[in-house]
Amino acid sequence: MQKVTIYTTAYCPYCIRAKQLLKERGVADYQEIKVDQDPAQRQVMMERSGRRTVPQIWIGETHVGGCDDLFALDQKGGLQPLLDAA
Repeated sequence: MQKVTIYTTAYCPYCIRAKQLLKERGVADYQEIKVDQDPAQRQVMMERSGRRTVPQIWIGETHVGGCDDLFALDQKGGLQPLLDAA
């Protein structure tokens, strides 16, 4: 399974939804970077993604985007193959 990295904040409902979907798809372990606890990481996230909002999700080296992007990818059947790619 590909490594998953997700930038979050503690009280973000979209972050919670995204993490729940990942768990439902078998992602038991992911790197969570809490930008509200480490503000320097928000800058890193913005440089990597070009976006300011959380969550921002990477599967391997692929930037999936935010929560809505993750759900759209799943609905199109593209999430699981991306997760399973070697």
